Amino acid sequence: MAIYQIVQIINMAFNVLVWLIIARCILSFVRHNPYQPLIKFVYDVTEPIMAPFRRLIPAAGGLDFSPIIAVLAVTLIQKIVVELLYVLL
Repeated sequence: MAIYQIVQIINMAFNVLVWLIIARCILSFVRHNPYQPLIKFVYDVTEPIMAPFRRLIPAAGGLDFSPIIAVLAVTLIQKIVVELLYVLL
């Protein structure tokens, strides 16, 4: 029973991370104060994930496609980790 709850918490953490990346995309289209604590939190959490993809995929025509690749990568890692935990535990 506790193993199932651990897997659910890990799964939820990945889902929150995906939503934070989406929130960061939305923030890029609106004017905001980058020093506001909630916005700073979103940037601090998502930057380590998005920076490698941003270096690999340059912006094309002013559009940054790195969030799409980051969401796909996080989702793939989520599925792998959750399946491995179910198999191992």
